[in-house]
Amino acid sequence: MLQKITDIPLTAYIAMAETTRTLKKDERGLSGVVVAILLILIAVLAIVFIWGFLGGWLGRLWDQIAGQADTITPISPGP
Repeated sequence: MLQKITDIPLTAYIAMAETTRTLKKDERGLSGVVVAILLILIAVLAIVFIWGFLGGWLGRLWDQIAGQADTITPISPGP
């Protein structure tokens, strides 16, 4: 019985080593991870590009809108 108990860590190590070896040989999931990372990178670059392209225009537009805020007269609640 004691021998079986002492063999448990060795058995677990051998099983984990075999699983790791099998996962290293299996390359099916690698392409999915690479595609996901590339898509995220492209999305981030697109956002940066669009913000760089439209950022100045949006800033000027917002300054124009905020500058007109002083000319707005509040609506009275009524008689």
